[in-house]
Amino acid sequence: MAAAAPKIQRILLKLSGEALAGGKPHGFDRPAMQAVAEELRPVLAAGVQVGLVVGGGNLFRGLPAAADGADRATADYIGMLATVMNALALHEALETAGLPARVMSALAVTGVAEPFIRAKALAHLAKGRVVLFAGGTGNPYFTTDTAACVRALDIGAQLLLKSTKVDGVYDADPVLHPTASRYEQLDYDEVLQR
Repeated sequence: MAAAAPKIQRILLKLSGEALAGGKPHGFDRPAMQAVAEELRPVLAAGVQVGLVVGGGNLFRGLPAAADGADRATADYIGMLATVMNALALHEALETAGLPARVMSALAVTGVAEPFIRAKALAHLAKGRVVLFAGGTGNPYFTTDTAACVRALDIGAQLLLKSTKVDGVYDADPVLHPTASRYEQLDYDEVLQR
């Protein structure tokens, strides 16, 4: 008897760039990237299609650079290029683990990534490839969280997951403010009010 099709057939995972650094303050950690591949293996084996947006925070952060006087748009483009570097590193780790993957970028980086074309992304997903979406939205002033939402809509993902070092939504950055309060529940109207 054939296995039942998964209830959720396509997901988009947003992975922080810091996850690729493992415990290091910056850069890449090969075991951390291999761990991502091993976490994805059973998901792909179950027949779930996986899109992935990775941040660039392990290599560069645009907002702090802009706060130090860099042009904001330029700083954001540098951050987008950091996401391309992360996608390429993770692509290599996935392929080494025997998981087929493709890198598609919102920024033109000919020779290292395909341009994002929705129909091609859907074709890659249908063939069981992990599609790594790099380059953010291709526009400054938007986070990779925004890019994850946009790409989830683009590919018709039934589930958008965000993997980060923070365990929820807080009233302030818990890394910078140890007394930050975590919201146990937060609806859209509350977000707008606060």
